[in-house]
Amino acid sequence: MDDALLERIVTEHLLADRPVEAHIFHRLGAEGDGPPAAAPPVYAPDYSGDADATAQAPAGTQLGSTPEAIARRLAARAARTQKGLLIVYTGQGKGKTTAALGVMLRAWGREMRVGGIQFFTHANATFGELRALAKMQVALTPMGDGFPWTSRDLDTTQAKALHGWELAKQRIASGAFDIFVLDEFTSLLHFGWLETAAVLAWLAAYKPPMLHLMITGRDAPRALIEAADLVTEMREVKHPLHTQGIHAQKGIEF
Repeated sequence: MDDALLERIVTEHLLADRPVEAHIFHRLGAEGDGPPAAAPPVYAPDYSGDADATAQAPAGTQLGSTPEAIARRLAARAARTQKGLLIVYTGQGKGKTTAALGVMLRAWGREMRVGGIQFFTHANATFGELRALAKMQVALTPMGDGFPWTSRDLDTTQAKALHGWELAKQRIASGAFDIFVLDEFTSLLHFGWLETAAVLAWLAAYKPPMLHLMITGRDAPRALIEAADLVTEMREVKHPLHTQGIHAQKGIEF
């Protein structure tokens, strides 16, 4: 189907007196759930892709594609370049560990060797993801005694986290993994427990070239972001705890 025909279908065909695209695409942040008014709805500019109706949609979000995007994809396919990526999931919003777990699941399905360290999750934790990974025979090892902001003994919390880094270095350098996760690791850098430059230097020297390393946590330092191949920032738009007073629920948070 060519772009002209696709555009005509989207713009001319209606479903229940509304454009087809209005039934397909969820407009995050729109005010109100009723029928569209004469004026376009107002969106929160920080997180809606169409806050400004006159602005061009970001590359890759249109129904079609740009010649530049097509050329970039074709060039990447032709080059067939592969490398072990440094991936960072950071930001104040929920979903950083969840994103890493999703990659772990995908890689496990490809029979890749997967593992990781959780630096603050309590060593005796039995959260749902740990139960699932144990059944999959995947070791995501919790090393901590709780998060620093809830710690009763910060020296102990720091010592456990640093011990986790020593164990992580052994596992990363071993060559036994295709995917490895340093969950909650950015806090060690943010609090100054480890020097970011020293960590990056160690990774440059000892991380196997084809190992994909995922690092999660809030407040990722600028040097880590600049060194990474893929960085995603989780931004809180809404959270049931803050808007409705709903506490953590089984299967969602643990």
